[in-house]
Amino acid sequence: MKIAVVGGGLLGRLTAWQLALEGKHVALYDAAGPKAEAAAAYVAAGMITPMAEAAVADNAIVAMGFQSLKRWPQFLAKLSDPVFFRHHGTLVVWHRQEAAEARQFAAMIHQHSLTGSLPGVIQPIDANGVADKVPVLAGKFREGYFLPDEGQVDNRQVLSALANAAEIAGVVCHWYTPISKDNWPIADMVIDCRGLGAKDAWKGLRGVRGEVLRLYAPEVELSAMVRLLHPRYSLYLVPRENGRLVMGATSLESEDMSPMSVRSALEMLSAAYSIHPGLAEARIEEMSTQCRPALPDNHPAIECHERNQQIVIQANGLFRHGFLLAPVVSDEVVALVNETLDKGAELATASRQQATAWPTLYGAALEKVV
Repeated sequence: MKIAVVGGGLLGRLTAWQLALEGKHVALYDAAGPKAEAAAAYVAAGMITPMAEAAVADNAIVAMGFQSLKRWPQFLAKLSDPVFFRHHGTLVVWHRQEAAEARQFAAMIHQHSLTGSLPGVIQPIDANGVADKVPVLAGKFREGYFLPDEGQVDNRQVLSALANAAEIAGVVCHWYTPISKDNWPIADMVIDCRGLGAKDAWKGLRGVRGEVLRLYAPEVELSAMVRLLHPRYSLYLVPRENGRLVMGATSLESEDMSPMSVRSALEMLSAAYSIHPGLAEARIEEMSTQCRPALPDNHPAIECHERNQQIVIQANGLFRHGFLLAPVVSDEVVALVNETLDKGAELATASRQQATAWPTLYGAALEKVV
């Protein structure tokens, strides 16, 4: 059976690679190149932060996030290219006037802990605890929270490594090949991972704008990710190798892909300066924007159907949780492919709209916490 994966972003690359490792004949099509410069995952911080997401997301997202945190090291161990990965947790801080915001943040996470969906607990710490977790912030904050079960991966290294690994595994990669209904691939099965490129196939699919700054700040060495709570945004600082930092804030409900505004840049940079004055001397290496694909309920979804004697599996809606959820969604797509091959085309009439209805790998775990 010939399988075509349409869309070579994070989800498409991960899925094509996994299928090829199983010995399947896979072709990958993407409108951009092997760097994935047009993908939402290219403009991301690579955060795998299920505990922090518990403050704003529901139990299903949190449960899938913890599963992804387990899966990422397993994936990375199979790649031939080195990829920066760190599982050192997140330090959450705030300025004195935002104490109420901090208490609300902790209360939301505590609600998840009551359901049993969090394997760890949020840890209140004092000034000494802040200094212990992130020494460079010693004396900067009187208190904070530490979220131990959180990690990060270098997003661009992952995308590059997956492209190389897919080709080594036998995936035929068609870069710079945009796909639409007019040039739909000829294959027995098509897996559509086009993100916003699939708006014609998903009712209610929308773009959510994200803005990211990349800084060179060798004098401000962060030993863990840092989040600054604020009423209008939650700024995050994600350390990379060689003195680099990725900085971003909350998403904007907009499909505008124009460059970052002066206001956004000033607000983010001012907030970063308030975390550590040494960031005033950081060098701005990049200011990037991109839109992430989101469905009306902000959950990922998978649909499977038969069209013109071709099985089509559609996976979309990772929202701003791309690196948090991609391993789980990819695993589920691969499992659905195998079920379809084993049981025949009648399975292709089934539709999996909700993450909580995915029984193949994670249904039992999700049923416990939803």
